[in-house]
Amino acid sequence: MNQLPISLRRVAAFASIFILILFVIEFNSRLEELNRLNDQRDQVRALATQAMQTQMALQTQVAYAVSTEAVEEWARTDGHYLQEGDHPVIPVGLPGSEPVIVSTPVPSLPPMQNWEVWWSLFFSK
Repeated sequence: MNQLPISLRRVAAFASIFILILFVIEFNSRLEELNRLNDQRDQVRALATQAMQTQMALQTQVAYAVSTEAVEEWARTDGHYLQEGDHPVIPVGLPGSEPVIVSTPVPSLPPMQNWEVWWSLFFSK
């Protein structure tokens, strides 16, 4: 019979190389997982920072909205209220000049389809 020259040293060397390859593969997969989790952490940190900045901006807007300066600004611009001591300005035309006539635009009819034009030509009186 033909005997293979298998020694205990060779078997141990191949087994240790195989185990070492398995360790390297496992280490690689863990490194990939670590990189993926680090990327996720960075994204979540960016979103959290953005949310905090938005919250601070909204709190600033709320603080301004409840202040007296905001109320006075609204009253003068949008509310058209006057404060004591204000002199309202009312534009008046020059004496003897013609008043400005603002004409209202005439609404135009929507364009007719071809079949509507032919229908009106043949069947309208």
